[in-house]
Amino acid sequence: MKILVSGSLAYDRIMSFPGSFADHILPDKIHMLNVCFLVDGLDERFGGTAGNIAYALSMLNEAPVILGTAGKDFEGYEKWLDGHGITREGIKSVDSEFTAGAYITTDKSDNQITGFNPGAMKYSCGYDFSDIKADDTLAIVSPGNLDDMQNFPAVYREKGVPFIYDPGQNIPAFSGEQLLDMISGCKILVSNDYELEMIMKSTGKTRDELMEICDSIIVTLGENGCLVVEKDGETAVPAAKAKEVKDPTGAGDAFRSGLIKGLCMGKSLAESARVGAVSAVYCVEQLGTQEHSYTEEEFWVRYEENFGKI
Repeated sequence: MKILVSGSLAYDRIMSFPGSFADHILPDKIHMLNVCFLVDGLDERFGGTAGNIAYALSMLNEAPVILGTAGKDFEGYEKWLDGHGITREGIKSVDSEFTAGAYITTDKSDNQITGFNPGAMKYSCGYDFSDIKADDTLAIVSPGNLDDMQNFPAVYREKGVPFIYDPGQNIPAFSGEQLLDMISGCKILVSNDYELEMIMKSTGKTRDELMEICDSIIVTLGENGCLVVEKDGETAVPAAKAKEVKDPTGAGDAFRSGLIKGLCMGKSLAESARVGAVSAVYCVEQLGTQEHSYTEEEFWVRYEENFGKI
């Protein structure tokens, strides 16, 4: 099955400040803030929603196609994708921009100051959908270029391609009317519980009313697993058991990868969500969104340990 993954490609550049931000910010001088933090070093990691989802899918023996944009500094990320057998056919190069990047400084109390440069993500990827076959394609629209997030659902509806919609952190960028249009007709609306509240507030719709325009909703609940909402009822799916929680960042993207894998296998939505739970737990056990690894055999052994035979 062809898996189309639209969303962001980004570098996460993480810096550690050994002190406390609070000791360097004077409350009575915030109106003229001018501070400098001497950090211990910089750690560059590969990230972005599309990159993260595609990475985890590649470990599950799938061949996702990333639909996104990259900048003039993408060479290192290119080699990473090539090394994991992930095609770059759907990635548009924007040579006048840098690849999107998050610049994150964390102090000793885990407080963070983040700057995000969208860079190449400001441009649509311009993917050619003319050869897409509805009966052999599954798509996910995740946070990335705003035009792609708005336009791709219409393309998928027109072509009859089942798609997952995941507006994530870009929810505030759209009006309620735009959100309703993008969600309409999707196979699954995926969001965490806070994001779902934002969607309902923006659209003025209840969860039941949203279910009238999409097939199903999956609400992720962090360490409490997720709730799978379908027309005939709902199913609570627990989180898989972590050996050690190091970093929850990227767990949502890893969950979506497992969810897609389950759907490609023809499993029910609840079963697919359990596959997602196992995919997510590997991510939280490592620092970074693409630092975890496993063989497919190891993955299914761990699935059985948590949920029994699939």
